[in-house]
Amino acid sequence: MLESSEVPGWLSGLLTEKFFNACILHEDARKNEKNVFCLDCCEGICPHCFVNHRSHRLLQIRRYVYHDVIRLVDADKLMDCAQVQSYTTNSAKVVFLNQRPQTRPPRASGNLCITCDRNLQESSLFCSISCKLQHILRTGCKLSMYLRKCEFLALPEPGLDDGQMTPDSVLEQTVSIRTESGSSSGGAAGLMDCPNLSCTATTEVVKKKRSNLPGCRSAIRPACRPVSEISESMILNRRKGTPHRSPFH
Repeated sequence: MLESSEVPGWLSGLLTEKFFNACILHEDARKNEKNVFCLDCCEGICPHCFVNHRSHRLLQIRRYVYHDVIRLVDADKLMDCAQVQSYTTNSAKVVFLNQRPQTRPPRASGNLCITCDRNLQESSLFCSISCKLQHILRTGCKLSMYLRKCEFLALPEPGLDDGQMTPDSVLEQTVSIRTESGSSSGGAAGLMDCPNLSCTATTEVVKKKRSNLPGCRSAIRPACRPVSEISESMILNRRKGTPHRSPFH
């Protein structure tokens, strides 16, 4: 389906690239995962490749529940993402690039993805960009009507991060902090079907927890006197004991 002549090279490359694998050009370098896609070269690159792509359109790829996602704000610059299920995580709305394997059969009732039958919110028809693309091509619609001309695309500030994201649903269970998670209409159907329920909390949450530890410990720790006072009181208690007289002979 992605080999259709209507599908531009950058879109086909984006949906078929294996991200977060080691970059072949920089196998011995640290942080060499391919987590950026160059739309001009139609290939995934790592941070060490940036020197050759300075003037190119670069798209940040992120990892969410073990699958590749991009920010909705970036996706909207490239194509019409209406009715594609989005999730809000780490203060950013994201959409999946490809459909995900389902670990359980879909519910009999509710809204389903038109392409892969994954449970969705009522306002959504597709679970990923790939599913919408397949539906457009299968129904004979012109894909060009859904693509947008993007002449400039840069990485988000403050720069390139590791692309790792944590699902808000996991954060709620791990640290009991309620966060916003769901689609643009305010829902998260299908999110709990994902197998990744063992992610660690984000760096920000971990830092907050660590910063609060001393205060918590001091709140529950009983007040203790200095060691010098304790030793002095023990000596006084010994002196105040009942005197023992020597027997008369």
